[in-house]
Amino acid sequence: MSEMRRTEVGIDEANELLSQAGLSSVESMEILPGGWDNTNILLTLFDASKVVLKVWNANTIEEVQRVIARHCHLDNHGIPTAVPIELVNGALIVQREGVAWTLLPFFEGGMLDSDQASLRSLGKNMARLHQIPIADCFPEDYRMGWSLFERMYAMADESGGWNDFLVSLKEESTKLHGQILEDLPQGILHGDLFPDNVIGDGSVAAILDLEEAFIGPCAFDLAMAFVGFGWKDGAPVLERWNTLLEGYESIRPLSQQEKDSLPALHKYATLSIAAWRYWKHVMSEPDETLSGRYFEMFGRLEQEVIF
Repeated sequence: MSEMRRTEVGIDEANELLSQAGLSSVESMEILPGGWDNTNILLTLFDASKVVLKVWNANTIEEVQRVIARHCHLDNHGIPTAVPIELVNGALIVQREGVAWTLLPFFEGGMLDSDQASLRSLGKNMARLHQIPIADCFPEDYRMGWSLFERMYAMADESGGWNDFLVSLKEESTKLHGQILEDLPQGILHGDLFPDNVIGDGSVAAILDLEEAFIGPCAFDLAMAFVGFGWKDGAPVLERWNTLLEGYESIRPLSQQEKDSLPALHKYATLSIAAWRYWKHVMSEPDETLSGRYFEMFGRLEQEVIF
């Protein structure tokens, strides 16, 4: 088992970066919840302001630069997100032993909830995101989708590690290929709209973590947001879907073709999260405490969702 290298962050290291941004020094440090790979630390400064220090353990410098370019693109087009604080020398990142460090603004409110106001706001901001111009920093490949499935199948072939989950994943994904139309309206998608990637209190303050962002069918992002926000105690909550859709369509109405595609897109989104969790916690970085997380998503496939 290979473990990801973690970067230790002390007060001296944090203060050095703060100094490069012309900010006050650290009074206290607190690891923030959310995220599986990179480290996010809340820094409370002596002038009572707060910023977030992000250590990008899981990404190369080039990947971080692409992700930051995505955040800047969203920000330039009025989509609420977190753009790194510019340093005195004009840079947005600092490199330490091959790892990128950034300072990000801190947004009050915590993770976005699933109340009506929050979901309506999420729907509106998603629709706005889907209408901004496409940029080269966004790929067409979805890192948690078809290409990951194929990678998992190849790993299973090499190791002889086929099991019921992987067999079912291949069967279900093969069926879906023919059900998702290729000519659906396209746009920039977040790709992973779960509560830990959206900050807000009754409305969206910032959409975070664009590592999975890509260019794809707009309705897929809406389906993924329902996967992330629309279920409770193992069951879909229709009221949440209706509120999310109401917010979305107040900005960008769905075509009938998109509406017809929602069941397949929702299944694809659910499979993608299940596959990523299996790949992450069972195949790539085995962890007994997290190895069963994919069951939650895979079990949802047995329930019919009426859109």
